[in-house]
Amino acid sequence: MSTPLSELPIRRLTTDDLISCADLSEDRGWPREEHKWGLLLTAGTGYGIDDPAGKGLVTACVLTSYGPGLTAIGMVLVAERYARQGVGRRLMKHVLEEAGGTPLTLHATPYGKPLYEELGFLTTGRAEMVRGRFQPSAPAPAPEMSTRPATAEDLPAILRLDNEVFGLDRTHMITRLPAFADQLRVAEEDGILTGYAAAWPNMDTHVIGPLIARDTETAKALIASLAAGSDRPIRTDIDVRHEELLTWLKENGLEPIAFNAVMTYGIPGLPGDWTRRFAPLSVAAG
Repeated sequence: MSTPLSELPIRRLTTDDLISCADLSEDRGWPREEHKWGLLLTAGTGYGIDDPAGKGLVTACVLTSYGPGLTAIGMVLVAERYARQGVGRRLMKHVLEEAGGTPLTLHATPYGKPLYEELGFLTTGRAEMVRGRFQPSAPAPAPEMSTRPATAEDLPAILRLDNEVFGLDRTHMITRLPAFADQLRVAEEDGILTGYAAAWPNMDTHVIGPLIARDTETAKALIASLAAGSDRPIRTDIDVRHEELLTWLKENGLEPIAFNAVMTYGIPGLPGDWTRRFAPLSVAAG
């Protein structure tokens, strides 16, 4: 006699579950994203339910903690054969219990948003995903806006800037960028770091994120330099309040793909300085 879905145990996931997580992504029509799953399962905490029929996972998600101030929820997936049976709701309720009083955030698709609203999440922002071959049509940034590859010596300054802008300590994620990303670049002026950004491989694209910059011109310079070093289409998720940057990206070959709602639970909005936070590391990790 099979175990009812409501009684299947929820367990912690490990890096040994990476292939099963990628299979679950593929089952729902998402890219496999094994590279991203590897980072999230290493730096975060995954939860899932095993299929009693031995067919991988019924459902999964990953939590990335930034201390008591915030935890990001990502990669919330339910296998197609178990969809609309309350499995995702049960997993999310478990996550809320595990988080205790820690504020939460996630990027919600239109499909998942109703469930998160039902659980008490509020829409506090919006991000637009754009993708395409970057084809510069505007003049290059001024010389003072030049960028260069980051070195090991830049890491302390990158961490200081990120902490200041993000509003919380992301050391455990940012220190993984040199190995995770194909490119990590910084912008500086008069020896002072004014921004940094990474481009990491995701299937046939390079995803640009995180993108932290003093202003829009600095963000443009970082994106242009990362795109110049890539032989793939680029993709990024930009806070819609950065209208000038989004317009510039679309003028330079990128096309709008989708919108995601930035949702929070337990706080009225994300901490930090949104004016200098242009794109997340990943919509799954904040």
